[in-house]
Amino acid sequence: MKYRTKTSHTGVFKKILTAAAILGASLTTSVQAEEFYWPEKEELKFGFIKLTDMAPLAIAYEKGYFEDEGLYVTLEAQANWKVLLDRVIDGQLDGAHMLAGQPLGATIGFGTKADIITAFSMDLNGNGITVSNAVWEEMKKAIPHKNGKPVHPIKADYLKPVVDKYRQQGKPFNMGMVFPVSTHNYELRYWLAAGGIHPGYYAPHKGDITGQLQADALLSVTPPPQMPATLEAGTIYGYCVGEPWNQQAVFKGIGVPVITDYEIWKNNPEKVFGVSKDWAETYPNTHMRVVKAMIRAAMWLDENNNANRPEAVKILSKSQYVGADYDVIANSMTGTFEYEKGDKRDVPDFNVFFRYNATYPYYSDAIWYLTQMRRWGQISEAKPDSWYMDIAKKVYRPDIYAKAAKALIKEGKAKASDFPNFASETGFKPPQKEFIDGVEYDGRAPNAYLNKFAIGLKQEKL
Repeated sequence: MKYRTKTSHTGVFKKILTAAAILGASLTTSVQAEEFYWPEKEELKFGFIKLTDMAPLAIAYEKGYFEDEGLYVTLEAQANWKVLLDRVIDGQLDGAHMLAGQPLGATIGFGTKADIITAFSMDLNGNGITVSNAVWEEMKKAIPHKNGKPVHPIKADYLKPVVDKYRQQGKPFNMGMVFPVSTHNYELRYWLAAGGIHPGYYAPHKGDITGQLQADALLSVTPPPQMPATLEAGTIYGYCVGEPWNQQAVFKGIGVPVITDYEIWKNNPEKVFGVSKDWAETYPNTHMRVVKAMIRAAMWLDENNNANRPEAVKILSKSQYVGADYDVIANSMTGTFEYEKGDKRDVPDFNVFFRYNATYPYYSDAIWYLTQMRRWGQISEAKPDSWYMDIAKKVYRPDIYAKAAKALIKEGKAKASDFPNFASETGFKPPQKEFIDGVEYDGRAPNAYLNKFAIGLKQEKL
């Protein structure tokens, strides 16, 4: 993407300051504020994966919100999540649309070790689990129906007999997810385990990072855009992925989405905007301005009851962004979701970008991901509750978010009521019960939470 031609804000402010000095005039408060927050770096390159939840980046670019902050941004699609992370670490990218687990996984050294932080949560929900037509036909026999349609949410209890049958026949039941520290991996594992299907353990201390130890269903990585084709080829029998790749399976007639992540964990955090810790410390004003622009984009995406979503879908359908057909993207982005072909239902919160404080980086969200890393063995040994809190504070930066939000409020571009009460906000959501299995999660007590599950590591080491 080419840079837009627009006069640099920094240059404008410098001219104002020079003129003021020559004339002996006193600087206004607003100019002094802008002077203090000048971006240290103006030309930036951000990476993303072709998924609809990269929307805050695309909208911040297309609507000129980055430029309003004196930032001239190039957005560049990346081949996969590993390449994206590596390029942020080595400085080829200034920041990127990341899986919520990536900054945490990098910081604790699961995979590539690096200090990555996030000050902005990009969205809530947005994923689904799809199975092949053949698997669906087997599941469907046991699922209750009402008015001729399956009753949702559909639990993995209905998949278990199918998995057991495959295993009895000596056939591995293969499923796809997008990355070992992805929300998709943890959501798929959570759903399977809640239905009595063991998704397998990791054992990095033994050199085993397949995540398939003791597994009933074998999970492996497939890049998001390749999910439908891999399912169609029969290499996998189901997958968990973000949009538009569940709806693509419906449009192609090759699979059926059986559940959304909204039904697995209501209003779960999905992606974040990640930068290296060194980058954030070198360019603090630039970072704050990036967050400001993305908050505005998120507000635009949700404002007036999603009235801007059709325009957003048109933007995302461009080849440089998601590149899927308008109708495929619109199926979920405009507040509906199609399960079995012709079974389209209202899911107004399938994609949430701003409401419910979606953009705020909650410590409790970080800790949930860490509990799942421990549950499935990516963290080899039990850790005290204090460790979870320390890592969350190291990676999630609500202080930076608050500065950006307060600046928008001061400029009249947002209202204080749009955000958490920064004076009293602790970074912890109230205990949450709206999970597929009804297990309550309290981010202040991660070990007590882990002890509630029948399947998963607790204090033991695999």
